[in-house]
Amino acid sequence: MFQLKSTVTSFLILIVVSTPIFSHGLPAPVQQKLKQAGIPESAVGIYVSEVGVNQPLIAVNADTAMNPASVMKLVTTFAGLELLGPAYTWQTELYADGELKDGVLQGNLVIKGYGDPKLDLENFWSLVYRLRQTGLREIRGDLILDYTHYDLPKEDPGAFDGQPYRTYNLLPEALLVNYRTSALYFTPQPDNNTVGIVVDPLPESLQLNNNLKLTYGQCGDWLSLLNADIHVDEGEDKRISIRLSGSYAVDCGKKTYLLGLHDSASYTRDLFKQLWMQQGGLFQGNVLIGKTPNNILRLKTYRSPPLAEIIRGINKFSNNIAARQLYLTLGTVPAKANDGSPVTLARSGRAIRQWFSSSGLDFPELVIENGSGLSRKERISAHHMGKLLLAAFQSPVMPEFIASLPIVAIDGTMKNRLIGTPVSGMAHMKTGALNGVQALAGYMLDKFKRRVIVVFFVNHPNASQARPALDLLLQWVYAR
Repeated sequence: MFQLKSTVTSFLILIVVSTPIFSHGLPAPVQQKLKQAGIPESAVGIYVSEVGVNQPLIAVNADTAMNPASVMKLVTTFAGLELLGPAYTWQTELYADGELKDGVLQGNLVIKGYGDPKLDLENFWSLVYRLRQTGLREIRGDLILDYTHYDLPKEDPGAFDGQPYRTYNLLPEALLVNYRTSALYFTPQPDNNTVGIVVDPLPESLQLNNNLKLTYGQCGDWLSLLNADIHVDEGEDKRISIRLSGSYAVDCGKKTYLLGLHDSASYTRDLFKQLWMQQGGLFQGNVLIGKTPNNILRLKTYRSPPLAEIIRGINKFSNNIAARQLYLTLGTVPAKANDGSPVTLARSGRAIRQWFSSSGLDFPELVIENGSGLSRKERISAHHMGKLLLAAFQSPVMPEFIASLPIVAIDGTMKNRLIGTPVSGMAHMKTGALNGVQALAGYMLDKFKRRVIVVFFVNHPNASQARPALDLLLQWVYAR
């Protein structure tokens, strides 16, 4: 009799220990952090669920449509992997419009773009190098740039926040070379009490006036102490002058300031001419925007790195323009998209919704404007972002997808968060931030090696103060 009672008691204890404990409310420490930041619970959307368990651990306002900021890139990159495949590459075509004889082109060089999101400085150098290896050495005409693969409405790059020259505001282009970016590398030089600045690449049309003062205080928010007075000459040469003033602290060390100063045509001309001459080529022509003529000689087709590599830059470092280029490429997936007609945002929107439907993902609240999260319109619920992450975990492209996410305390936008905590290295998390928005979503291995999906959205004027609460939730999920 005693033995039976002992067995029953043990069995009951086993049931209690083995049954997951579900709490749809916020953990008290996270609640406290939000309260300290002045953020009410009504301004957050949270969904936490262990993979393989039907009922979520935490669900707070989980079905409320919220702005996810750059976490929306998870939708775009997962759709890209499934619709295009991890090995997908973009092509850029180079044509000779004229007679080519003994390495001399008596005519124009035509470059046609198809939306390559990573035709950066290194890859554009490779394109020029491979063109030179065809035997072409002199171009006696102009450079013709063909952007017709995209048909997009005219937009103001400064419309989002009044910062038209910041690189996160760059707009998509079918032929986007090095993101039209000029990198300004700052180096304090205390020996002569100056700040050294190197611009790379340095186009012929850019003039830099450096009036920065070197200081010896703490670095702090160094960008807020810079003043960049930019003047664009609307003449034929479209020369640009930038005058930097303000202060820069020795404590800052080496920093990089990225600006998108030039229009696409003049930037591409200057960079092409510079790289072509480095390869021993000759070119003194101008640049024109046009359409590739029919029946001309194709010299070379350059292919981008594979999509699996490109999405690492999109998610780990939250590359807005690359995400927008990928989103547009989704519009080429339907069978009718191969008819040669230009890509449009409407076609991309239809393609991604068809993919959602075929994948059994019914997200009626979903709003996608450009696929990057740099938007005041985009919306998704925490619950449905969690379902998307579960679908990705069960997908054949799961390894490529998870590998693209920042690793907590290791790299990307999570490199400097939760360093020295048990969570370090145990979670792949995509971050998102806008004025009034903080977001986090991804996967974690907890201390018992259980895979847990975590989604945390904050939409509130005090959202910038919410990061400690987001980080604390990750620690709670790990240690529960």
